[in-house]
Amino acid sequence: MTLIDIIAASVWLMLPAYVANPMAAVFGGGMPIDLGKNFKDGRRILGDGKTIRGLVAGTMCGLVIGLIQIGLAPRLAASGVLTGFPIFQSTLAAYSISTILVVGLMALGALLGDSAESFVKRRLNLKRGAMFPVADQLDFVLGAWVLTFIFASVWFKTYFNFWIIVTVLLITPLLHLMANVFGYLIKVKKEPW
Repeated sequence: MTLIDIIAASVWLMLPAYVANPMAAVFGGGMPIDLGKNFKDGRRILGDGKTIRGLVAGTMCGLVIGLIQIGLAPRLAASGVLTGFPIFQSTLAAYSISTILVVGLMALGALLGDSAESFVKRRLNLKRGAMFPVADQLDFVLGAWVLTFIFASVWFKTYFNFWIIVTVLLITPLLHLMANVFGYLIKVKKEPW
């Protein structure tokens, strides 16, 4: 595989997570996941930025992207675009329950990872939107990976080899920054990071 193939495979694999994370902010609002409750340290568990509507909408958006990928994978592979990385096909039949589970896990895991980072930020007494370098850019990636590894380890180990993992860790901060700046410019986010 060439470097371009590895980057393309990395983005393709991460799309459900990459879409879920910003869409939670776009469609969020309403009732916070923590129901406004405080942790035993007296600080909010997650804060107002993590909402039930954002969690559900972000997960659903990631799932929809994953379903589109599942539908496109055979066509792209036949045209030679996915040659070398048969993502979302062969080991998992198109639209099978296990395939849908994988893309759902990637999307939900991304948002759970982001929520876990919010929990840590509250424990460190960092305010909502405060910079938390590295964690801000990779929390959702680790969440997606952990949840998918727990519930679909064979799929995860099949596709997330060493070079894919390294590539995702290197390109995600740049993609995350670009998405956040765009979100800030269209007034979906209060901070450009």
